[in-house]
Amino acid sequence: MTTPDDAQSPNAATRAKAALRRDPWDLPDISGLVVGVLGGTGDQGRGLAYRLARAGQKVIIGSRAEERARTAAEELGLGIEGAENAECARRSDVVIVAVPWEGHAKTLQALREPLAGKLVIDCVNPLGFDKKGAYALKPEEGSAAEQAAALLPESRVTAAFHHLSAVLLQDPEVEEIDTDVMVLGESRADTDLVQALAARIPGMRGVFAGRLRNAHQVESLVANLISVNRRYKSHAGVRLTDV
Repeated sequence: MTTPDDAQSPNAATRAKAALRRDPWDLPDISGLVVGVLGGTGDQGRGLAYRLARAGQKVIIGSRAEERARTAAEELGLGIEGAENAECARRSDVVIVAVPWEGHAKTLQALREPLAGKLVIDCVNPLGFDKKGAYALKPEEGSAAEQAAALLPESRVTAAFHHLSAVLLQDPEVEEIDTDVMVLGESRADTDLVQALAARIPGMRGVFAGRLRNAHQVESLVANLISVNRRYKSHAGVRLTDV
């Protein structure tokens, strides 16, 4: 028997259809979230920390060495704090993984507990280099993001911020960074949040680009961008058309 309440409550199929009809650019307000950056003392991590803090986000830099993290935070200013990696993870709502590929697995294995329940954004690019230049590596799990998801089963793992120039991110004279950020993940709520975070940085736009199984080709594209930058002495990014 159907009750009046049942008739008024949308079923799962109706909710799914409503989600599909939702404006993809209707993104959440994430201004109050604390963002942690693991590997925040490296070029990419420092650049992301600087840009997000400059946009008004509360940022904590993480490092294996607390003193190094605090020094980097003081150099960047903007209210950025520095902490040891585990403390950074515990105090953050969203955690960006910007560590070198060589230390990716070891770092995440050690942080499984403090990262539990957190939204994790992996921006690591597995690359190798030889006399011919940069080339993509393929981890056993398929990608760095999928490795993160396997190592952090209690976290919500996404992938984004792969194609950004560390030089532009750290340059205080650059007001806007004209690029798109491809965002991958399993949950629309999570990828919407990451898109909103990318949009905090003037000139950037976060664009949903699929589930984590598609992360390898996104990570690999960085090898091509390195070749572009070397040839044209540029800081190339990615812009998607007709979206």
